[in-house]
Amino acid sequence: MVSELTAHSIQGVLFDIDDTLVDLETAMGRTLHHIGAETLAHLTEADWAEYKSLYTRDPHGYYDQFLAGELSFTEQRIHRARHAQAEFLSEPLEGASAARWNKAYEATLPLHFEPYEDVVPVLDELDRLGIPYGAVSNNVHDYQRAKLDKAGLHRVAALVGIDAVGVAKPNAAIYLEGARLLGTDPANTLYVGDNPVVDAEGADAAGLIGIWLDRRSRQDEGFSGHRITSLTDVLRIVQEIR
Repeated sequence: MVSELTAHSIQGVLFDIDDTLVDLETAMGRTLHHIGAETLAHLTEADWAEYKSLYTRDPHGYYDQFLAGELSFTEQRIHRARHAQAEFLSEPLEGASAARWNKAYEATLPLHFEPYEDVVPVLDELDRLGIPYGAVSNNVHDYQRAKLDKAGLHRVAALVGIDAVGVAKPNAAIYLEGARLLGTDPANTLYVGDNPVVDAEGADAAGLIGIWLDRRSRQDEGFSGHRITSLTDVLRIVQEIR
């Protein structure tokens, strides 16, 4: 797909955060295991894998309901946990127990925020090349700023959250705000994220160059855009275009 990009000269790179720069899925899994060590002590290894998967995959789309303004951030989190736990506990996660669970989750999750191994080398090389970079996220600015900082990614200074423009991806305005912060032409700005629709196709529709970071090599047959399997491929694209 690189040959199709060579008409562009890359001026900047924008990244999604969760499961693109920061390994949120692993952080969530470790947090769920830590705070559920007593109440879910009866789970087998396979049960734990299913429990974590139910929470992180969010099959009922509770996070999307948060983005639509139908649930608060805490409500979507508790709904996800309640659904995941219902498979393994008879007592529903409600009331005071839900409040205690959420408090423990909030205190524990940041302890596990880490960048993927390919993130720092890529940012180092972008710095060396003099190419500015930033992040655009479907969460609020301050929460994601704290997440980046906890993961040791203070250097990602330009950050756009959903509260900056009042919309979420794939609305064009949020990607364009990222390019504005970088001072780059959207048509010459890469946007890299782990969701083929929201990140790659959404950025393309907004006039940026959308890149799907397919870390698990899913190779979605319905996706026809630009796809990479490692963040280091961003450097390959930049170098070949330059």
